[in-house]
Amino acid sequence: MGGGRRLSGRQLPDAGRAAHPAPVDQHGLLAPMKARTLRAWSWVHKWSSLVSTAFLLMLCITGLPLVFSHEIEHVLMEEAWTPARPDGPKLNLDQVLDTALARKPGEVPAYMSFDEDRPVVNVTSVQPGGKAGVYSFQPIDQTSGDPAPPVAGHPVMEFLLQLHTDMFLGLAGMLFLGAMGLLLIVALVSGVVLYAPFMRRLPFGTVRASKRARTRWLDYHNLLGAVTAAWVLVVGATGVVNALATPIVGYWKNTALKELTAAYDSPVAPGQRSSLQAAVDKAKQALPDKDLQFVAFPGSDYSTDHHYAVFFHGKTPLTTHLTTPALIDARTGELAAIAPTPWYVKTLTLSQPLHFGDYGGMGLKILWALLDIATIVILASGLYLWLAKRKVAR
Repeated sequence: MGGGRRLSGRQLPDAGRAAHPAPVDQHGLLAPMKARTLRAWSWVHKWSSLVSTAFLLMLCITGLPLVFSHEIEHVLMEEAWTPARPDGPKLNLDQVLDTALARKPGEVPAYMSFDEDRPVVNVTSVQPGGKAGVYSFQPIDQTSGDPAPPVAGHPVMEFLLQLHTDMFLGLAGMLFLGAMGLLLIVALVSGVVLYAPFMRRLPFGTVRASKRARTRWLDYHNLLGAVTAAWVLVVGATGVVNALATPIVGYWKNTALKELTAAYDSPVAPGQRSSLQAAVDKAKQALPDKDLQFVAFPGSDYSTDHHYAVFFHGKTPLTTHLTTPALIDARTGELAAIAPTPWYVKTLTLSQPLHFGDYGGMGLKILWALLDIATIVILASGLYLWLAKRKVAR
């Protein structure tokens, strides 16, 4: 989740009557109803923070390098490479696919994607019935069929991404981290509710530097939480959406695409499929104003059991993250439908780059990293305040 799902984990010390003026009525007495309400919000904020802090710290720490994943992988994985025959003819997509599968006997194709700045086609294949998340990825020089160096996928970055996404637990891990993202939102909202009454006698941004360490850290915690609240809400919400990627895509397949499969009595076996190159050409004719992004083969997550799903994206900075699939009948090679993605799939595709700040250039990534570091301070200071409170209570 971004990067990472983050939490404003402010904890309220019981000695905070000096640090946090209690609400009083016109006679100077504690207002009972309001005090009970604030104690309830305080309880919600404390436990939503404590339950999720360790996981959110992990997400923040792993998310920090992932914000710069493209740049890091460019440095770590960059290799001087030129195609075997720069001016020669290119293999068609059927030839590329046959070349890739010949190197991975027994596997079936799942996806095919295309590098933007070099003649390389990336083929992802899997073992039929194999373990989820286990796949082969082959970049292939389209001028010769030779293996090409990958432009991404350094083992360290892959490890961090997997840890950040699902903790190596698959869908269960994704849903668990999504629940931590929901706790983030609860803690953020409760923190904002608590901020106004407890800081009403102090100017915004006050840090009481002359007070003891616990009070100073409380002020830093409150200040950073208030300043980063909007950003934390955005990153947390997009993290929750990203955690639901598998159910979202599954729902899309079972609703919007279900009617397209009604005429088929069985999945299309690999040996029964029509030409991949012809399918892509047919899809390009249907969507001439968009750029080819990737192909999902029959049976993969982003297609049905009966179609090539040929995905295209727009040409502008915004629409480049919005995809439209053309579904090609895998038996006949005919266009079955243009299937504009529904709002919930569009929300998913926009959440992924927004979560990591990957749509506004290096300046936005630096801002994302600074806010990530601020969130780490918020989490750490919230944990410190809770431990300090327990120490005082003892």
